[in-house]
Amino acid sequence: MRIDKWLFAVRVFPSRSQATEACSLGRVRIGGTEAKPSSKVAVGDAVEVRKRDRTVTYEVVELIDKRVAPAIAATCFIDRSPRREDADALAPSRERGSGRPTKRDRRQLERLTKMSEADRCSRRE
Repeated sequence: MRIDKWLFAVRVFPSRSQATEACSLGRVRIGGTEAKPSSKVAVGDAVEVRKRDRTVTYEVVELIDKRVAPAIAATCFIDRSPRREDADALAPSRERGSGRPTKRDRRQLERLTKMSEADRCSRRE
């Protein structure tokens, strides 16, 4: 079964064209290798999808070719990605009511975001 069709059917993307575009841009991997929209997916494959600032890993449990209800779609894969709370704990944060960040704080935040962007770029290569 085609990966773009499966991602649409299990409701990872709201439209098949968005699933196809994500595959074309290299945001989808099957078993660690970049997937083209026409790449085949099978039961037991690990599918990684990069969306915005997060990578979600799915294990394929069942292949479906038609879009189904969210409750049924949730049974077709297992989410193997780390919990969102764990990812949020790693993100820099400021105490509520501590005021505006100082110039030094802003520079440190910029340095952090530039480092994370460089990591993302190096992963693509």
